Amino acid sequence: MQLDGLDDLYQEIILDHHRSPRNHGLLSAPDLSAKGFNPFCGDQIVLTAGLDAHGHIAEVGVDGQGCAISQASASIMSELLKGKTLTDVEALAGLFKDLMQGQEPTTEQEEALGELMALEGVQRFPVRIKCALLAWSTLQDAVTGYRGGGK
Repeated sequence: MQLDGLDDLYQEIILDHHRSPRNHGLLSAPDLSAKGFNPFCGDQIVLTAGLDAHGHIAEVGVDGQGCAISQASASIMSELLKGKTLTDVEALAGLFKDLMQGQEPTTEQEEALGELMALEGVQRFPVRIKCALLAWSTLQDAVTGYRGGGK
């Protein structure tokens, strides 16, 4: 695929998740929950998640408002979390943070990131990196709170 075609595909993925966010709405009795706010631009994310008996994320609910990047990142994240352990999601969050900081992912890491690779171009715009990472920071806060290290 030509680079222009890849950029178009990635832009369409971001716009699709922004227009039709996955797992929109909050869970009524979540095991994990946190609110995230980016004071620089006003983006907001509220994340809720429920765990199954084996400690895997069974369901996710997300609500928020803000730019297409922050909301698409939250939507894509909400799909990727399902079926993963908290350790798995922390590793995925670290991998995405590395991507946003310009680290070149391996083929295996690209596969793990899935549609998040659509946000790779954000790293060229440092002011927007916080937008892409907002949902992931909120997830980390939720995991920390669940594990008893809440603020």
